[in-house]
Amino acid sequence: MSMLRIDEDLLERMVRAVEKVRERLHRAARALEEAQIPYAVIGGNAVAAWVSTVDESAVRNTQDVDILLRRSDLEAAKSALAKAGFVYRHVKGIDMFLDGPKAKARDAVHIIFAGERVRSEDPVPAPDVNESEVTGSIRAVALEPLVKMKLTSYRKKDQVHILDMIDVGLIDETWPSRLPAELSPRLKELLDNPEG
Repeated sequence: MSMLRIDEDLLERMVRAVEKVRERLHRAARALEEAQIPYAVIGGNAVAAWVSTVDESAVRNTQDVDILLRRSDLEAAKSALAKAGFVYRHVKGIDMFLDGPKAKARDAVHIIFAGERVRSEDPVPAPDVNESEVTGSIRAVALEPLVKMKLTSYRKKDQVHILDMIDVGLIDETWPSRLPAELSPRLKELLDNPEG
């Protein structure tokens, strides 16, 4: 039986894919900071930032760049991000900044609006951008609002992100009592059954 050998080109493409997401994140954050527009990194990159504060080897890569903005700052963000090479689009109810004119939606910065529900049926709205702190080189949503956002979405990838935070000790058995009644059972389920 022969072993699979990863050639150098494949390895370079894998590394480059991860680097492109990080570059997009840092470029967008820098543009918003320079324009003094309040924001917070959310989603998988916020989870990665928090997990890295405990265990860098437990960080999971993500293909998404998600940023929390106040709706009142959208026009200013359009201008600031355009200067950094991003192109604003509103597609199927989603506000995003494509990473260049020929980029796909996958190669974009996706926007969630602070204080608003992503879906009308969501149990809690997104937090405000001031519920954030600097972690490493980015401003990420604070841990508790991040957990609430992940439990609100509660897709499979959100559950995996919560499990990552449980695994490194960022979330423990004391957390369900801090959460709204609609979210507490979801976290309790993950704490009680981390293997699925």
